[in-house]
Amino acid sequence: MGTPEFAVPSLTALVKAGYEVVAVYTQPPRPAGRGQRERFSPVHTWAADNSLPVRTPKSLRDKNEQATFAALELDMAVVAAYGQILPKPILDAPRFGCVNVHASLLPRWRGAAPIQRSILAGDAETGISIMLMEEGLDTGPILCTERTRIDALTSAGDLHNSLAALGGHIICDALEGYAYKNIEPTKQDESAATYAKKIEKAEARINWSAPALSVMRQVNAFAPRPGAWSRLGMERIKILAARVEMGLGDSGAVLDDNLLIACGDRALRLTRLQREGKRPVDAAEFLRGCAVKKGDVFE
Repeated sequence: MGTPEFAVPSLTALVKAGYEVVAVYTQPPRPAGRGQRERFSPVHTWAADNSLPVRTPKSLRDKNEQATFAALELDMAVVAAYGQILPKPILDAPRFGCVNVHASLLPRWRGAAPIQRSILAGDAETGISIMLMEEGLDTGPILCTERTRIDALTSAGDLHNSLAALGGHIICDALEGYAYKNIEPTKQDESAATYAKKIEKAEARINWSAPALSVMRQVNAFAPRPGAWSRLGMERIKILAARVEMGLGDSGAVLDDNLLIACGDRALRLTRLQREGKRPVDAAEFLRGCAVKKGDVFE
C-alpha cells in the first residue's frame, strides 16, 4: 500500500525477494499537467508494468472495500506513504497486521513531513523506522531502524531518495524477523515524541533577517519542491542550493557580483536557482540570464 516514488523501492524489494504480492493499493489517478489528463501514481505505474493487480479505492472506510480487503486473507500488509489513514478493520485484517515504512527515527518526527522537518531542525541524522501500525499516528511498536547522516548540503530530495532506498533495503528482513519471532517489537518512548506537521506554502518564503544557517536549512528542506523563494524586484526566484559564507550587510542585500546575500548574521552564497517559468540552473548560468549586481536587494 503506497503511492509516491518513496514507496517504489519497498515494493520492488518485496517482489524481488519472492513474496506473493496479491494486491497493490494506491491512490486513484489524479488530473495533472496542462491537459489535466489522469496520471497514475509511481506505485501504480510500477505495479502495472510488473503485472501486479492494482486497486485504487477512494476510501477504505467503505464497508465493501473493507470486506474486499479482508477477503485477500493476507499474512501482512506493507504500507509506505499510502496517503490514507487505515481504519481499524483494515489494520486488523492481515494475520500479522500492517507494517509501515516511515521516514524518520521514531518517535521523532511522527506525521506528514518527517524529511523536511528533520532538515529544518538541523538534525544530524535521521533514518527509516519499520513499525507495526495501530490506530494512533505513527505510534506503533518498532521492528527495526536504519540510520543515515544529514550534512550541511543535504537537500530534501537527496534525503528522500536515500531513505526510500533504505526502506527497500530493510523491509524484507523486518517482515521475516517479525513473522518468525526473531525480532521483538520495541515500544516507542512517548516522552521523546515530536510531530512533523504538514508543510505550509508560507514556510517556503525566505526571511533574510534570520541567521544564515537557518536560511540554508530552509533552502535544503524545500529543494527541489516547493522551493524556498524570495522576490528580486518583481520576479519570484526559487533558491534550490546555497552555502554559508562570511559577509555582513543589510538583510537580503547582494554583497558581490556572484550572489552572496546578507542574512541576519553572515551571508549565503546562492549556487542553484530557478526563475519563474524556467528550469533550475547553477549560479553562473542564472547570472547570464538575470543580471544581479552588488547593491541589489532580495525582498
